[in-house]
Amino acid sequence: MGFLRWIAGIIVFFWLIGLIFSIGGYFINILLVVAAIVFLIDIFSRKAR
Repeated sequence: MGFLRWIAGIIVFFWLIGLIFSIGGYFINILLVVAAIVFLIDIFSRKAR
């Protein structure tokens, strides 16, 4: 599940860029929710092992 962490990290990076430069609007908030869900999936799948 390491690739999920990379994907979530990239999403958070783009979210931060969007916040800093005030671009993206509502789409940026959706990216943050997606990144949080990916991090949770990664955490719970790690505990299941």
